[in-house]
Amino acid sequence: MKTRKWNFKSNQWKAISASIVLLMIGVVANAQDGSAGINAATTQVKSYFGAGTSLMYAIGAIVGLVGAIKVYNKWNHGEPDTGKVAAAWFGSCVFLVIVATVLKSFFGV
Repeated sequence: MKTRKWNFKSNQWKAISASIVLLMIGVVANAQDGSAGINAATTQVKSYFGAGTSLMYAIGAIVGLVGAIKVYNKWNHGEPDTGKVAAAWFGSCVFLVIVATVLKSFFGV
């Protein structure tokens, strides 16, 4: 593999370094403290939080219905681990509802 040497002339190095310096000055001149962006992001996340909480409640309801059907089928077939499966599905539904409620109250939305 051949190595490439950069054969820039003195004027080309000056142009490249001047471009880099101007780019850095432009970046530094446009830098802000970022608090406006953080506040905008906070407002946007809070606006979506209500819909997200409702979505969590809906997912909890669907998981509850699916779990109820699975537990009913296990019970009708006489399987011995029905209680364990019922506790697992019920626990997952309660977890989704509690997480949505706790997050909503924790963030004050």
